[in-house]
Amino acid sequence: MTTPSRLTDRKRDAIIQAAIAEFRAHGFEATSVDKVAARAEVSKRTLYNHFASKDELFAAILHILWESSAAEMRRVYDPRRPVRDQLIELLQSKLAMLADDNFLALARVAIAAGLHAPERAREMVDRISRKDNAMLDWIRAAQKHGALKADDAAQACKQLECLIKGVAFWPQVAMGQPRLTPAAQKKLAVASVDLFLSHYGAF
Repeated sequence: MTTPSRLTDRKRDAIIQAAIAEFRAHGFEATSVDKVAARAEVSKRTLYNHFASKDELFAAILHILWESSAAEMRRVYDPRRPVRDQLIELLQSKLAMLADDNFLALARVAIAAGLHAPERAREMVDRISRKDNAMLDWIRAAQKHGALKADDAAQACKQLECLIKGVAFWPQVAMGQPRLTPAAQKKLAVASVDLFLSHYGAF
């Protein structure tokens, strides 16, 4: 019973890796299910057994990349540690995720696809947003313990996200700027946290 399961997993992995390569090389519109299946060396039927459509396959890839990168972000608020130190660590994990080559490349593909089909873009963003709760959960826990002002947690989270994405995501995706070095990521994390705490810190 275990061998078929492992074979199924291997085929799914092959499809995902093939799809990443195809989407990166050709974009969303020019990538076909036939090309992905051929690269993965599986039948089209096998591909559809795992993913009902090209949209679902692409969304699944983004989720997988997000999950693998975001795992390190799942930090629990610790009332015994300084808020600033914890936030800096959280942002550094986020920045490392945003600098992932595959994530950046596929983000460009998703944005380009969204220009032609805004509904698709909204669905992809909604799916990713549902996965991206680590920072929001941390902020809510810090508020509950009185370490941050009892303000709109979702709004505070969006503002903090904008502070880092405006420097370490959108310029790279939209304008082809180089990824930040680890030292630059640390500097940005520190500056963003200090600005954030200047308003939301419960001092």
